[in-house]
Amino acid sequence: MGQTARVSAIAWTAAVSLAAWLWLLLCQGFFWRTDVRLPPRREPEVWPSVGVVVPARDEAAVLPLSLPSLLTQDYPGRAEVFLVDDGSRDGTGELARELARRHDGLPLTVDSPGEPPEGWTGKLWAVRHGIALARAREPEFLLLTDADIAHAPESLRELVAAARTGGFDVVSQMARLRVESLWERLVVPAFVYFFAQLYPFRRVGRRGARTAAAAGGCVLLRAEAAERAGIPDAIRQAVIDDVALARAVKATGGRVWLGLADRVDSVRPYPRLADLWRMVSRSAYTQLRHNPLLLAGTILGLALVYLVPPAALLAGLATGDAAAAWLGGPAWLVMTGTYVPMLRYYRQPLWLAPLLPFTAFLYLLMTVDSAVQHHRGRGAAWKGRTYTRPDAVAGEG
Repeated sequence: MGQTARVSAIAWTAAVSLAAWLWLLLCQGFFWRTDVRLPPRREPEVWPSVGVVVPARDEAAVLPLSLPSLLTQDYPGRAEVFLVDDGSRDGTGELARELARRHDGLPLTVDSPGEPPEGWTGKLWAVRHGIALARAREPEFLLLTDADIAHAPESLRELVAAARTGGFDVVSQMARLRVESLWERLVVPAFVYFFAQLYPFRRVGRRGARTAAAAGGCVLLRAEAAERAGIPDAIRQAVIDDVALARAVKATGGRVWLGLADRVDSVRPYPRLADLWRMVSRSAYTQLRHNPLLLAGTILGLALVYLVPPAALLAGLATGDAAAAWLGGPAWLVMTGTYVPMLRYYRQPLWLAPLLPFTAFLYLLMTVDSAVQHHRGRGAAWKGRTYTRPDAVAGEG
């Protein structure tokens, strides 16, 4: 009787997991599709001016791969790059000036804001300084892009054309992250997959929808909308700033679009599991607003949705519980099928798709570690700075 009840519990849990996957498949904004790219666009008769703001802290290793792509943008209008050296100790600012001398293109201004005051994250203090420099030129748009992002030559003109044509105040592209090492192949596509599951791209761009998100590596922001939303002052405590930015713009009536990039790439390497672990755990608990109840719910949700299907299938086969196997197997199959488009987008082998439960388990451990680090007083970290404020605005980046 006890064995029957235990197996029955497994089958019921697998049934709930399968129902959750069917709901995700059909009702969560088709998050698993990867065809949300830049919307239809036409070139304007007069190209607006753009200020490109690049916060950079200790980025000498990646700057030679990214900054030249901004300096050599094929943009018909007036554009200028403002690189804000945020207290770098590796010669980032001087390297940026040297790259500008080598590459004849957009004008480059390199400046430093000094240490951030109380109540500001270092990155957003640098962004604020860069926006102030850009606003002196009265641009219509601001391109906020990270120092590790390489842009195709036509990237800026396509972003501007998309914003002008669609009437968007924010046009953001999720840069294609590097996937070369084994751990990058296992973790990186899943990172974008999970992000899209939380913030379905189709809902972000839908007029009137409440879902708001952006990808911090590539955000084209209308200057008027930034001023109206108080960007970046309104989100000055945000450890993860991109979703906070999108929410602030939407809250003031702005339109936001988010999609996957074709030729905007991150050049930052994460060759070891430890590198990827730090990337996720530094901000995972902030995403949960430092709330233990949300943490517990997230752990239970990850276990139910990602770990139960393979466990139910294997337990059912091992114990002869046909119901558990017949429910766990299809749930795992739906999960695997929804992950295939993301693997194709990243040009990865499809045998990685059934391993998604293992990757989800890693993310579960990273999230728990993020909470442990917070309660030990270490908080979220960005480029050598640690933030422990419990009221930091959550976003995703």
